[in-house]
Order: sequence, then structure tokens, then C-alpha cells
Amino acid sequence: MPGGPADIDAALAAATPEAAAVLAEIRRRVKAAVPDAAECIGYQMPAFRLKRIFFYFAAFKKHIGVYPPLRGDAALGAECAPYRNEKGNLAFPLDRPIPYDLIQRVAVALAAEAG
Repeated sequence: MPGGPADIDAALAAATPEAAAVLAEIRRRVKAAVPDAAECIGYQMPAFRLKRIFFYFAAFKKHIGVYPPLRGDAALGAECAPYRNEKGNLAFPLDRPIPYDLIQRVAVALAAEAG
């Protein structure tokens, strides 16, 4: 995979089994919540697009990252605060339960922001 995965299936195959299971569940939930979104790869990460890419997610050694930062929903942003890093992106530690419902709601909000 020079330069990164060709598609989301390749990204999942390259992840550890633990991370791949989390990525697969995030993928499933985003597809269910935003059914018109197309899967793609952006910045060498799995992503979803409508008119443009609105949601990126990727596995790292100790966490799952979700990008870009949520801007438009203050209440949802407050719920995300425990997972926000210094740039506003979300990092979900792999050694804790993954809040899939929260991630799904973030994807819906980012899709709405993207128009």
C-alpha cells in the first residue's frame, strides 16, 4: 500500500484486529446514519463524502481518531470534550469502551455542516 490504503477495506485489513473491529463498527454506523455518503480515502485515512469529505476516521497505536473538529453543535461539542485533543479532533482510546453512538452523532453533525 504505497502512500496508504486504496479503500476502507484495505485500511481495515492493515489495522490490528482490535482496531479493525472498532473501525468496522464506525463504518457501519456512519453508513447507516448518512446513507447517501460515499466511502473514500482522504489524507490516507478512511473517509466519507457527500459534496466533499466530511468525516475521516483512522486507527493509531492507542486510539481511534475522528476528524475534522465539530464546529456547529455546541451541545454535542460539549459531550465530545473528554475526547478532544488540542486541535479539536477526537481521540477515542482503545483501552476504554468506544462511544459509538456519540461518534455516529458526530458524523451526522459533520455531514450537516458539509451541506
